[in-house]
Amino acid sequence: MHHLKFRFHQSFRLLNLNPRKSVPVLLILGGLMIMKLPDNYYYPPLLFIMILLFHHERKDIPFLKKVFVKSWRWVIILEAVVIYHILLFGNIHYTADSMALFSLPLFILLGFISPVIRHDAAFHWNFIPDDLFEWKSFLRKNTWLATLGLVIIWCSAYHPVTFILAAVLALDYLSHIYELNENKEMLEMYFRKYTLKQKLRRNSLFVNALLLPAYGLFLILHPAESLYILYYFAFMNLYFLLILTRKYRQYHYKEKSNYFNLGVFIEYTICSLAIIPAVFILKKNIREASQNIRTYVGD
Repeated sequence: MHHLKFRFHQSFRLLNLNPRKSVPVLLILGGLMIMKLPDNYYYPPLLFIMILLFHHERKDIPFLKKVFVKSWRWVIILEAVVIYHILLFGNIHYTADSMALFSLPLFILLGFISPVIRHDAAFHWNFIPDDLFEWKSFLRKNTWLATLGLVIIWCSAYHPVTFILAAVLALDYLSHIYELNENKEMLEMYFRKYTLKQKLRRNSLFVNALLLPAYGLFLILHPAESLYILYYFAFMNLYFLLILTRKYRQYHYKEKSNYFNLGVFIEYTICSLAIIPAVFILKKNIREASQNIRTYVGD
């Protein structure tokens, strides 16, 4: 009981200390509370898969082994069961049934499954062109996270609410792909070959290629709501373009990053949802980014 109380307080402390991760986590929890599936039987296996993914990303197993020398496996199982039931019964549409009990024996496996990921299992993504270097670097470092994120976005197309929630979650991670600045030499070399508009277009095409299955699934599942997909397309692309143009508007060769923060995320998300404000900001960003690039590359 003391351990669970400690974990509870620790969760709130971590959310306060890391706003970047707390916003997506809270969005996911909110989505899980209101998520409505076609049948009651879908909830237990879906949430078990989420618990399995959570276990896969755990980094505190060595700590638990030291503190609970003989019972650390049971602690892992207990934590997983508690989180599972909180998520399951926290959903406003779920009605308790026997299916939830059938999943419980599977949690014993978590005490014997190692969450360690082999580093040599990472995919190299060599087929991505070098001019999409931000994406190439991100995907190489976060292969499993990116793959999981894409699957979640594609699956979220089953309902308009989950579709937009998953989009907002994805945008937070998308923002950090463009947070780091390349060095001055690389910037000069790149923009002597490509213009800013070409970079925006090529990156936009790549992002939309990743989202294409989600667009298609949504249209198949909700053919009567085709206007919604147009809004979704505009919202996603406007936010993406705002983040990318902001990078070069803020760029300075002495700075390692463009200091993306929660305030920027909220501002750009709201503006992109409203569409028109985002268009005006985008025009300003493109103009100022182009001027900034010219100071390094020339005309």
